Amino acid sequence: MKKVSFLKIEKVSKVYQENGAESAVRVLEEVSLEIKEGEFVCLMGPSGSGKSTLLTVVGAMNRPSEGRVVVDGIDVYGLSDEKRADYRREYLGFVFQQHHLMPYLNTAENAMLPLATLKMSAKEKRNQAMMVLERVGLADKALRLPNQLSGGEQGRLAIARAIINHPPLVLADEPTGALDTRTGREVMEVFLDLNAQGQTIFMVTHNPDNAALAHRIINICDGRIVDEMKEG
Repeated sequence: MKKVSFLKIEKVSKVYQENGAESAVRVLEEVSLEIKEGEFVCLMGPSGSGKSTLLTVVGAMNRPSEGRVVVDGIDVYGLSDEKRADYRREYLGFVFQQHHLMPYLNTAENAMLPLATLKMSAKEKRNQAMMVLERVGLADKALRLPNQLSGGEQGRLAIARAIINHPPLVLADEPTGALDTRTGREVMEVFLDLNAQGQTIFMVTHNPDNAALAHRIINICDGRIVDEMKEG
């Protein structure tokens, strides 16, 4: 069955007017791309090229100056602030270079954080956490604190937390940037497993080895998409 476009970025531009600056800084310039359901797409480019800015725009955290972001038919910035917060919770999972794990919470409790505001019993939340920890190979580490986990395990926990709500789209910003090669590969294996199960992933990376694992590589420079490479 032909996969349909899930994420559409339509002529998105982002301009910052810095205090005291005579001219505006254009970070994104009419960026357009589509990601199909179940695709794994990597965005690459030099520092300052607009990669992370584009990810925050897609993540409903940074309104574009021009253009639209449409996810599953939803015009993200056409939503009210309240509805956009609901959209983030229901549609998106975020994984960052710094994992932002709570040091005083154990592995299961960290995974459960996105469930905090949902009307679920403690038992249901715990069961959901254990299921997602099983998916990333951490079920046997459920009671350990973050400082008792390896770097790769912390990365996998960050992914578990991102997917516990079963979001259709996972956004990852340099998720292996702070890891050595071996542990970085361990984290990428989890992304590959998730994608093989149908998870749509949009990842920013500097690492060409990581990007080579994706279906497509989008290159951005000076806020513009300059080329695209496909697997095979």
